[in-house]
Amino acid sequence: MQKQVNKSRRSTIKWGAGALFFGALFGGGAYIAPKLHANETLLRPPGALKELSFLATCIKCGQCVQVCPYHCLELLDITHGSSVGTPHIDARARGCYLCDLLPCVLACPSGALDHGVTDATDVHMGIAFLKRPDRCLAMLGESVTKEAISPMLTHSNKNEREAAVLEKVESYVGKPCTLCADMCPYPEPELAIGMVQDENGRWYPEIREACVGCGVCEEVCPTSGEAAIVILPRETYEKVYG
Repeated sequence: MQKQVNKSRRSTIKWGAGALFFGALFGGGAYIAPKLHANETLLRPPGALKELSFLATCIKCGQCVQVCPYHCLELLDITHGSSVGTPHIDARARGCYLCDLLPCVLACPSGALDHGVTDATDVHMGIAFLKRPDRCLAMLGESVTKEAISPMLTHSNKNEREAAVLEKVESYVGKPCTLCADMCPYPEPELAIGMVQDENGRWYPEIREACVGCGVCEEVCPTSGEAAIVILPRETYEKVYG
């Protein structure tokens, strides 16, 4: 009889503990769930579908990250809620160089990166914006220094393509800064960005209609901390400049 009582008691305790666990889980979920969809606009790889469709379609396999020769793609961690495990670009660390044939798109097995995007001219990731003209070396009339580009020299340098980027950046030391315009990887870069003068004769980067928001200009901007020129993800030329 005592054994039956003990068994019944254990079952009651087990059920009660389970109820408490699931109650806490679902109760916590009611608090956490809204935060999983934080209002954050991320710079996605070339060919990414609109954000909600991208999140619904991406299977978080990491294939795009594996094939990127410039190592510009990273998978987001758990602090990014429902975007965890999906690829994004931190343009300040490494922009997208719009590779031939866009291998990241070809590698995507789910269609989260639209396979209809086959060329750099098809890409629409965002738009560049001169956010801090007061930090722009061209506008300040200052030359590029070794110290200014030193953070860039810590960027990925694992193959010939990446080494060529850093070598070209280093060649600007002691020269007036035109890095954002000269490093633009768009097939006809003058259609995307160019250096022009304002009414006071100061040079500055002018963003043009073909800009696809690849982020290279932000990467190579030789200012400490925040770049003078940044990418506005998912924005269009017409919306920002029209």
